[in-house]
Amino acid sequence: MTGDRGPATLTLDGAHGEGGGQILRTALALAVAVSRPVTITNVRARRARPGLAPQHLTAVRALAAVGNAAVEGADLGSTALRFVPRGVRAGTYRFDVGTAGAVSLVLQALLLPLALGGGPSRLTLTGGTHVPWSPPFHYLSETFLPALATIGVRAEATLRRWGWYPRGGGEVEAAIDSTPRRAIGGFVAETRETPAVVRGLSAVSRLPRSIAERQRARAAERLAAAGVAAEIAIVDGAPSFGPGTLVFLAIRGRAGFSALGRPGLPAEQVADAAVEPLLAHLASHAAVDEHLADQLVPFCAVADADSTFTCPAITLHLETVAWVVEQFLPVRVHLEAGRPARVRITRTRT
Repeated sequence: MTGDRGPATLTLDGAHGEGGGQILRTALALAVAVSRPVTITNVRARRARPGLAPQHLTAVRALAAVGNAAVEGADLGSTALRFVPRGVRAGTYRFDVGTAGAVSLVLQALLLPLALGGGPSRLTLTGGTHVPWSPPFHYLSETFLPALATIGVRAEATLRRWGWYPRGGGEVEAAIDSTPRRAIGGFVAETRETPAVVRGLSAVSRLPRSIAERQRARAAERLAAAGVAAEIAIVDGAPSFGPGTLVFLAIRGRAGFSALGRPGLPAEQVADAAVEPLLAHLASHAAVDEHLADQLVPFCAVADADSTFTCPAITLHLETVAWVVEQFLPVRVHLEAGRPARVRITRTRT
């Protein structure tokens, strides 16, 4: 791939900041969105097994497909990658993340360039929809996508089949409307909106309904004791290839909190694991939760207006995303520690 014309290749150290898959996904999504070649060294250097794992390789290949990109180093275990996009290609795509690889992380990466992609797109993604260490599907549908809708990014996602760890096999369909960049506005949310009702669900697949009932009862009891009104639906028999349980609680478009069951963990403890971070978030008076904060930054960085919002704390993930977007775009991401912390994304003048 020598002799490529266009912008100079940007080189990023994948060991920077959190040093995991987030740098990879964010950098490649931005590379496609702005048509900038990028080389990433030390891929996932801070993980126990550095290099591209299967779900990261799927993200690379998916972004290469929508970005019409030439790629070097797209192999399992690879610690260096060169990625040369040649423009976003809207269309219909299907990607298999594999076993319980996180569908949500791949969808978030694809959404940024496809939202700017010159036409509508439809995605079908298979893999893990409710797995550890990644946002569950319901975080996307109730928190992430509604937040993006307020700035003009239009996308919908539908859960066709649940994919629990470790079996996976879930299926998500997404429809993305291309949005002219000038139509994307800034995200402004400096004060926490007190929700009239926290909404959520208690779900089980291939397990007794009584588990979902116990989860809901415990969550409702704890929230009522804290003075928080809640409506928690039961999902019994969620279609899937394997067993699993979930408690998910949301302040729509602002925050979401989930916990997954596992063998030997009482239903009440699953509920506690979702309720406790929700109560901590409410006590922080932050506008958005700490995960939504870093997920919003790339979208705010391509908007035409400045953004300002508060979150509970400045996390390493947030610092890492801020660093990545500043390498690609003429923006400054100001991270102001405090209680709550404040994030400001401003255009720089060139």
